[in-house]
Amino acid sequence: MSQLAILGGDPVRKKGFAPWPQYKPSDLDRIRQTVESRHWGGFPYPTPLATEFCKAFADLHGARYALPIVNGTVSLTVSLQACGVNFGDEVIVPAYTWDGTATAVLAMGAVPVFVDIDPDTYCLDVEAARRAITPRTKAIIPVHLAMRFTDMDALMALAREHKLKVIEDCAHAHGGAYKGRGAGAIGDIGSFSLQESKLMTSGEGGLLTTNSLEHYEALQTVINCGRASLTDEYGRRMIGLNYRMTDLQVALLVGQLEMLPELRTLRAQRAALLTSLLNGVPSVRTLPAQPEITQPTHYTYVFQYRPQPGTPAPHRDLFVAAIAAEGIPCDGRFYEAVYKSDLFHATPDNCAQLKSDYSTVSCPVSERAAYEESVWFFQFCLIGEEEDVRDLARAVEKVSSNLELLAKQDPSLAGVKAMGRAQRARFERTKNY
Repeated sequence: MSQLAILGGDPVRKKGFAPWPQYKPSDLDRIRQTVESRHWGGFPYPTPLATEFCKAFADLHGARYALPIVNGTVSLTVSLQACGVNFGDEVIVPAYTWDGTATAVLAMGAVPVFVDIDPDTYCLDVEAARRAITPRTKAIIPVHLAMRFTDMDALMALAREHKLKVIEDCAHAHGGAYKGRGAGAIGDIGSFSLQESKLMTSGEGGLLTTNSLEHYEALQTVINCGRASLTDEYGRRMIGLNYRMTDLQVALLVGQLEMLPELRTLRAQRAALLTSLLNGVPSVRTLPAQPEITQPTHYTYVFQYRPQPGTPAPHRDLFVAAIAAEGIPCDGRFYEAVYKSDLFHATPDNCAQLKSDYSTVSCPVSERAAYEESVWFFQFCLIGEEEDVRDLARAVEKVSSNLELLAKQDPSLAGVKAMGRAQRARFERTKNY
């Protein structure tokens, strides 16, 4: 193999990947029409445009109802409120996820209880969740992470056994399905993020799905300033704030939903090719197939860095830096174990519901994924040409074939300095090379 780019050689790739977000000319027309309508806000809630869009989104996922909301973190908070989670209640969450999954629980005055993940899916380990249940547990938030689903059959059985609510965090799972059931239509409520990197985006925003009219009405009330829902069959009156999405955002989302099926299929095809190319590459383990997924969806492509024990090998962060130097956008610490994250500031001093801090929490699989093992490729690498995917594999193979040489390098070498500022800061914090 040629010399590694991080050591001064030529990179595998010198051009960019497909741009993201994607849009169509019809999106611009729709936004212009919305602007000219002079109805830009989100009231009455949901607006006629939002109602039409949400019906299409719900139908795609096999849900009865869908609602728009300002973002995919507030969507979790509102879901907890609609499910009756109160101050001091415990909510089980996976330790390996975006911090917002847990901070949404804190915002409700509830207590996030971290459990470990399955090493083959990076999703919540159902048996770990079982061991974490106490009399104070009221809900579980499984996260369908990156390109895999939580074992929803086992989780729903556990929830029914203990009379717990299940709120699916589907921030990565737009358009995906598990055993023929759409993401967000299996648990009590599904929560989707529409932040700019997501598979559908309105810049910021979120969506909620449910098959329960009672939950649907409660969600409307909380999102819409405490007003009664449109149907109001259950007559629930709840404290509400203004979490409405604007019609300008909905106008963007119509086109995003139209493009989703084709892009979803393309990503799945490209991901399958990438798996075939990475299988057999030294020090690389691809995530095992999950046959229960009947409609794949890929927010990112994730594989595991697994150098042979006893052989010279650099730390995962240097491995990732070397791949990035080959012209490939990737990350290692895409997520941290939340309880160790720099963004997770929960203590008894600032969260009255907590009796102690999280300094004693230990989820070994999550920590291994966060700090030693996971490598994340971004979804826009999978929507271009087939040659793009081959470049991903070429870069991984090139770096994997030079691990012994890379292991001898000073971690402060220039190539690591060339990483993005955030990634370099993460690398320097690790100091575990």
